[in-house]
Amino acid sequence: QVHLVESGGGLVQAGGSLRLSCATSGATGAAVGWFRQAPGKDREFVASISRNGAGFNVADSVRVRFTISRDNVADTVDLQMNNLQPDDTAVYYCAALFTNVPGRTPMRASEYNYWGQGTQVTVSS
Repeated sequence: QVHLVESGGGLVQAGGSLRLSCATSGATGAAVGWFRQAPGKDREFVASISRNGAGFNVADSVRVRFTISRDNVADTVDLQMNNLQPDDTAVYYCAALFTNVPGRTPMRASEYNYWGQGTQVTVSS
């Protein structure tokens, strides 16, 4: 059974950092992605990492500030977010997709089968 739980969200001032973690119980063999959704906006791709951790994609809007990584022993996928800005304020979700392709890094929310409940990130100016 797949169970995704996000943690690490909170309130931070502009320019600060947060590290989100997704506990990916039962998601061995799955590509994992991070998405975010701000009030009144569509869910937006942030980053994804392949099942083997060798491949990743990061949205252009956050590429120089966010980093995704995974630990397949600890079953976690982390999103390191630096130099946060008010526009980064959103609920952040992790999602998992089981795939036979080791290097696959999906970017569309519709590709993912499993979702966590989300963690709120608020960046004050």
